[in-house]
Amino acid sequence: MVLLELENIGYQIAGQTVLQQINLQVATQDYITITGPSGSGKSTLLRIIAGLLTRTSGQLLFAGKEWADYDPILYRRQVSYAVQQPQLFGTTVADNLRFPFQIRQQAFDSAQATAALTSVNLPADYLNKPVNDLSGGERQRVAILRNLLFPPQVLLLDEISTGLDDENKQILHREIRRMNQEKNVTILAVTHDNTEIKDANRLVKIVAGKMEVDQ
Repeated sequence: MVLLELENIGYQIAGQTVLQQINLQVATQDYITITGPSGSGKSTLLRIIAGLLTRTSGQLLFAGKEWADYDPILYRRQVSYAVQQPQLFGTTVADNLRFPFQIRQQAFDSAQATAALTSVNLPADYLNKPVNDLSGGERQRVAILRNLLFPPQVLLLDEISTGLDDENKQILHREIRRMNQEKNVTILAVTHDNTEIKDANRLVKIVAGKMEVDQ
C-alpha cells in the first residue's frame, strides 16, 4: 500500500530553487534512507513532508488524500518529525514523556513510560531525572521516545545520529528498527553516516535539489 506519494514536489524561497520535481512513492513499513551533499535540500524535503514547510509546487498525498485536506494537528500525530538537536522542555524526563499523553487528553501511564525508557537502555528512575543532567545521547533517546510512545504511521528522522557515539547510535537504530518491523512504522531518515547508507534497505540521493537515485 502506498502511504505517502510525492508528485513533482518543488520548493523555492527568495527566488532560489531548493527542490524541484521530487517524485517518490513510500509504502507502509518502508525504511528509506535519504543522503546527498549538505545543502542539497534533504532536510527541506522532510520538513515539507512533516507539514512544517509549504511546497511551492507539486502534490503531497498521505493515505491517498492531499496533505492540505488534513487537520494539521492530527496529521502531525501520524507523521512525526525528529531532528538532530533534540528540544526537550520542562524540568524532568517525565515532563517530556507526559506530553504525548497530554495532547491526546489521556492520563499519563508511568508504566508505559518506564518500559519505553528501558527499551533504549535508560533506567526507570530516569523519569525523575532533570533534563539538564542528561548527556547528548540520553537527550536524543528521550526525544525519540516522545515521538514513539504513540507510534506514528510515519517517522521522519533528520540526521538524529550526528555527533553521537557508536553506543548511542546502536541503541537508537535498534529501537527505530524495532518500531519499523514490529509496529509497522514507516521510516524516512536523512543521514551522512556511511554505515547507515551502506545498510540502507532503500536509498534515495538528492543532489542540488533533484532526486538522483531511488534504489
